[in-house]
Parts: sequence; C-alpha cells; structure tokens
Amino acid sequence: MLGRVRAALADVPPDEPAVRAPGRGFADSHAAGPTLDVFEDRLRDYKAQVRRVPADRVAAEVAAALERRGAQRVVAPPGVPDAWFDGAAAERLPDSREEPLSVGDLNGVDGVVTGCSVAIAETGTIVLDGSPDQGRRAITLVPDYHLCVVRAEQVVDGVPQAVRLLDPARPLTWISGPSATSDIELNRVEGVHGPRTLEVLLVEAAP
Repeated sequence: MLGRVRAALADVPPDEPAVRAPGRGFADSHAAGPTLDVFEDRLRDYKAQVRRVPADRVAAEVAAALERRGAQRVVAPPGVPDAWFDGAAAERLPDSREEPLSVGDLNGVDGVVTGCSVAIAETGTIVLDGSPDQGRRAITLVPDYHLCVVRAEQVVDGVPQAVRLLDPARPLTWISGPSATSDIELNRVEGVHGPRTLEVLLVEAAP
C-alpha cells in the first residue's frame, strides 16, 4: 500500500522548506493578532484556561497561577528557565531522563510547568517534542494539572505549518485541551489519560 502511495506522489513537487522568520511563527498572510485570537478561542472551547501575559510578567503569572491552584510541589523539566519561578512559593521538583521521578512521585505532585515546541491556532493544539523545557512525556501525562507557557512566536496558523517545523524523529505529544474522552457510553470523562486541567500562559511578543 505504501508503495502505491509513493508511486502516486512521485510527480508531486516537494514542499518548500519551512522558514520561520525571526519573532514570527505564523504565516505571513496573517497578522499576529487574529492568529492568537483564534488560538485563544480554541483553547477556551476545549475548556482550557488561558491568559495572555506580557513577556516581563511571566514569573508573576506563573506564581499567581500556582497560588490559585494551591500547588505546593510542581515538576519542571531542566530546561524551564529559573526566572519563571521567581516569586513562586511552590517547591520545584527537577525531572530528567538521567534522574527521572517515579510514577508514584509524579502522581503525588500538584502539577507540572513546561514550555512547548509549537502551537496551532486552527486546532487549539500545543505540541511538545521532549526538548529540555518540555521534558519526558510522562511528566505531562501523570500530574492532574499542566501549566504550559506558550510564546506568541510559537503559534502557527494550521497543522501543515506546524508539521514542517517539527522533527518527526522526536517524541511528539499533541495536546488539544485537558484530557477527556467520551468512549464509555458517550459520557464525557476528564483526566483519564492526562491532566484534568490545562492552563496556558500565552506570552505576547514585545512591541
């Protein structure tokens, strides 16, 4: 079957390589404002919590979000900037592939704080690729609360743009809102295969 697919696509010209202009992740045909508006709307539609914040307020908003949540112990991968936790009362627990927390440890924390690789406005999706500020997949699946910091320049319009920016060899996790399923008698159940609560800090580009 794959052979037939390759044969059918043999005369299709390859896509142009994706080039991300400095400070921009969305298509040139769209302005930052509409793209971010669509992304925020999709997140809210998925019942995710989202707040737009200026770049110089990230630490204050992380601290405020963790305080609202009542989080006292949170996991953070090694690449998350220390500055994000300036003023936060919660204890930051490191996790790495070399020294991973156990599933029991992850189950006992109050949440996880990460960055992201790319975000998609059209589908309201956040993609993690295991980079140092995102860490192992387990740390964003076991805790019940995920606070994700997304920079405006990481938001693209649609899935094709995102795919061109991603490395398929990396462990990709695509997140569209909090964990939820309706597989059992069409009843919506949250938190089955991931956090019940997804909160996004959307960091707007400096003017």
